[in-house]
Amino acid sequence: MTAHLIGLIGAGIGSSLSPALHEREAQHHGLRYLYKILDISELGVDAAAAGDLVRTARRVGYTGLNITHPCKQTVIEHLDELSPDAARLGAVNTVTFDGDRAIGHNTDWTGFAESFARGLPDAATRRVVQVGAGGAGAAVAHALLTMGADQVTLVDTRTARADALAAQLTRHFGPGRARSAPVADLAASLRHADGLVNATPIGMSGHPGSPVPADLLRPDLWVADVVYRPLRTELLEQARAAGCRTLDGGGMVVFQAAHAFRLFTGLTPDTDRMLAHLSALVAA
Repeated sequence: MTAHLIGLIGAGIGSSLSPALHEREAQHHGLRYLYKILDISELGVDAAAAGDLVRTARRVGYTGLNITHPCKQTVIEHLDELSPDAARLGAVNTVTFDGDRAIGHNTDWTGFAESFARGLPDAATRRVVQVGAGGAGAAVAHALLTMGADQVTLVDTRTARADALAAQLTRHFGPGRARSAPVADLAASLRHADGLVNATPIGMSGHPGSPVPADLLRPDLWVADVVYRPLRTELLEQARAAGCRTLDGGGMVVFQAAHAFRLFTGLTPDTDRMLAHLSALVAA
């Protein structure tokens, strides 16, 4: 029986459902598959230590790693190679090992794109406002523009980060497709937007609240959240109350996990089964 040892590197990830999601799917493929949490908060180190964890994991025989907040960008300088997608996005959420080489991939953007196509298939994307320009934000903005959004406006409390991502996206997708805006202009940016995406940790367990005031939400605005724990974030609850169409983070986490599972094992997972697993895990 083939064996795989997988790890997840990030901060405050003790409640992550990724281990169970991967391990349940692996059982259906007859794999010995152990998925370990490597929480930098519990280890008492910061995001810069991601490189040391990657090197240690490679030495002790891990098949691969998933990378989450706040290490998706800090890990890059410690890798030997990046997939074209990861290089273009400047963010890594999956690492595979090939001998002594550590290779970074990004399955976040394809995960969001597949989730959006299923959950909001006919949603208008002329103008989209995205809150958050970190590692997840880079992937989501890339997905939106790849799917045909005319313009994505990036809002982040770290203005320089939003500026840098907007410039990066403009280089790849062309002038006018991405712009940054200060937090103070969020209301003005949303006034003419078709949709809103939360790509920050705000709303997840340990980071309560909403990144957007409820009075800025209106019925003709669709609202998506990348947070999946909980699935019903404060932002999505407020959006539903305002009459908005919504998309939770469950689809993104399942599809990015499925794509990572394929990279780790070479096998094709059953995404419908994984969605059912997630529903059961969340309910439990």
